[in-house]
Amino acid sequence: MARVLIVEDQAPVSKALEVLFEINAISCLVAKTPEMALGVVEREEVGVVVQDMNFTPGATSGREGIELFRRMRRVDPDLPVLVLTAWTSLETAVQMVKEGASDYLAKPWDDTKLLASVRNLLRMRELQLENDRLKAERLRAREGVADRYDLCGMLYESAAMHRVVSMAVQVATADVPVLVTGPNGAGKEKVAEIIQANSRRRAGPFVKINAAALPDELLESELFGAEAGAYTGSTRRRMGRFEAADGGTLFLDEIGTLSPAGQGKLLRVLQSGEFERLGSSETRKVDVRVLAATNADLREAIAAGRFREDLFFRLNVIEIAVPALRERPEDVLPLAETFLRSFAAAAGTGPRSFSDGARAALVAHTWPGNVRELMNRIQRATLVAAASVLTEADLALAAGQEAAWPTPPAPAGAVASDDPERRRVEQALLEAGGMVSKAAARLGLSRQALYRRMERLGIVLERRPRV
Repeated sequence: MARVLIVEDQAPVSKALEVLFEINAISCLVAKTPEMALGVVEREEVGVVVQDMNFTPGATSGREGIELFRRMRRVDPDLPVLVLTAWTSLETAVQMVKEGASDYLAKPWDDTKLLASVRNLLRMRELQLENDRLKAERLRAREGVADRYDLCGMLYESAAMHRVVSMAVQVATADVPVLVTGPNGAGKEKVAEIIQANSRRRAGPFVKINAAALPDELLESELFGAEAGAYTGSTRRRMGRFEAADGGTLFLDEIGTLSPAGQGKLLRVLQSGEFERLGSSETRKVDVRVLAATNADLREAIAAGRFREDLFFRLNVIEIAVPALRERPEDVLPLAETFLRSFAAAAGTGPRSFSDGARAALVAHTWPGNVRELMNRIQRATLVAAASVLTEADLALAAGQEAAWPTPPAPAGAVASDDPERRRVEQALLEAGGMVSKAAARLGLSRQALYRRMERLGIVLERRPRV
């Protein structure tokens, strides 16, 4: 346990404190003057400072104490300071607390309260130092990963995302299918990019496709291609996504939205690497690594009969789970500041920054739309804010959430209201205030794809009039 530094010029008082701490197994040091105290703080590991307010005979204003406090905090901004004050210096002690002192106790002090305060501050100091040590270790580890691998611009501070990135670069060279899971907007596509960029296929094509945007009638031609005349309006041969990705990687986003027919067709090419273009009997073979992503719980979907178990195991050789932004609050401010610099530069508005209130609001917000929502809010604020310092109001975080809107009972034959996919869509619509375009962006879908999904799930949108 770190030691307590007693700063007191009166020998009887400092001796009483020293004895009190020692008989209670708390190690301590004593400094009689502000200069001695500063020297100790600079040289020694100090856990808590217990300081008097006056050090000159006859002084009662407490100005010496507040000056010492400010000088110590310049040396160690996080150093806990407990102030012992006579009633004549009480106003100054309160001012010190406003400036960051941990607490104050009036003389003569209560031993029980003093010991409880010091022990609590020592525990907090140890936790803070341990947190700093772990943060430094994470920083070194992150810098080591960034030095050795291409992280495709991924920015993070949290240990949770460091584990995700570390796993992504570790499995990159394995050349096996990877399933990336997590909520929409959390960074699943960026993780897929990191895997591709650090794989043996990094020189090959990286082809992306959103399965949710593919209606069944277009699925086969999009994935496998089509011959001229294979369907109405088809006047020339079309290469499919698998063929385009030959020798590289195919990223299938929103894999959980594939229809049963689409799942069966995808399973065949994953098993054999073979397919036929629509309208052709010629079998083609490709060498493609498949990365898939989903915000759905595919295990629940399998249990409900909506997803093929054999396809799941083909896709899920390795699973990487990307946490929601609310589960890694350390990443919010670094991401926000990076977005702000980028958008300010693009808009030509000059340097921008966040107010203290805006920074606090950014960290406190739950970010249901994850990194995508954060980016959109910063972009909007950059364009609409009048001043160079963005406030909580500029970020639209000052006002409460929009009013909820009701969904009428689903029509007969619709998906049950407690279905996980239905709940996700309804939640996205609720968070978007009933605006389908915003809800689609949160879910990573096109507006048309969301309307199709709403129709399939039996969701009928009815706005609540504003009052």
